[in-house]
Amino acid sequence: MIRFSDGNEVRLLIGGGDYFPAIETAMDAAGEEIYLESYIFENDAAGKRIAAALARAARRGVATHVLIDGFGSKRLPASLIAGLSDAGVQVLVYRPDIAHFNFRRSRLRRLHRKLVIVDARTAFVGGINVIDDMYTPGHVPPRVDFAVAVRGPVVDDVHEAVTRLWVMVSWTQFRRRWRNWALRCAPNPRVGTQRAALVIRDNLGHRRDIEEAYLEAIARARSEIIIAMAYFLPGLRFRHALAEAAQRGVQVVLLLQGRVEYFFLHHASRALYGSLLDAGIVIQEYHKSFLHAKVAVIDGCWATVGSSNIDPFSLLMAREANVVIDDRTFAAQLRACLLDLIEQGARAVVRERWSRQPLIARSLAWVSYAIFRLSTGLLGYAKEHESA
Repeated sequence: MIRFSDGNEVRLLIGGGDYFPAIETAMDAAGEEIYLESYIFENDAAGKRIAAALARAARRGVATHVLIDGFGSKRLPASLIAGLSDAGVQVLVYRPDIAHFNFRRSRLRRLHRKLVIVDARTAFVGGINVIDDMYTPGHVPPRVDFAVAVRGPVVDDVHEAVTRLWVMVSWTQFRRRWRNWALRCAPNPRVGTQRAALVIRDNLGHRRDIEEAYLEAIARARSEIIIAMAYFLPGLRFRHALAEAAQRGVQVVLLLQGRVEYFFLHHASRALYGSLLDAGIVIQEYHKSFLHAKVAVIDGCWATVGSSNIDPFSLLMAREANVVIDDRTFAAQLRACLLDLIEQGARAVVRERWSRQPLIARSLAWVSYAIFRLSTGLLGYAKEHESA
């Protein structure tokens, strides 16, 4: 069950245009402590901007921590990391030993969370990496992504999750000499009217929490489900839940990536279109730019924003973090954004036309699906006792 807290203030941030100024402003106001987690930290305009804000904070005495993924951020130059360290920023790399390709079973157990927390009072949770929105193949318009800025009691849960992982990684890398204790302060007071919860996925006690949160909300849905997802390759339980919702009269709309970013994943996802369309589910493919969103709105009151896709990588292997918001005002704002994306840049996948695809197209989808499932099974599933 999701543990909601009342009295939060949750603000929707749309793309890097909202996100980067917000976290930079928060970092510049920090007095005690900053934690940043990101799958990708790129050496581009956005990365340099945030690195500069982190360095400024560290130089004025703020305990500043950066945790990046060894594979997602493998291109980050040593010079940028050295510059952060020289300024006093503590930098750790999650799983640096598998930043290159190899066939170890745990290769795909990555840090995919995108979290920032400042002074244990303000948190940012979402799907936006530290990378410029325009850094996309073919230089199409900015990628579409979302995050939230949060204040209130739910920030205590974000702070606990971030500091716990920092301590664990620093100990496994023998960095115990660093300041590993977190800022200790009174629990965050109520500052708003919204109910919210942090839901994480890890390989310890929260292996299926995000998926279960979705399944619970889908099972309760009575009128509408809108899911916007960059990578959508759900398992059987998830597909059945959506199909059952559609059968009981719920309008189920999937807004999915229409452009090809990762060849096999793109075509593997399309292998499921036929059964989804047959179940009465509406599929809209977004073609205007790259869709990197990982959000949903259900019945105009339940919403989630975070880092987790609906695919094996996110739901079974990576460390992820989503915020679930039970608030009609927030849900209405996010829903309006998604409907606008559908109107301005999506194309409906028509069931009759889809069923008449050429054999080569159907074969490509199913071969890609088989390759993707086999590769994630071989490379991604670690033994039950592997925890980091």
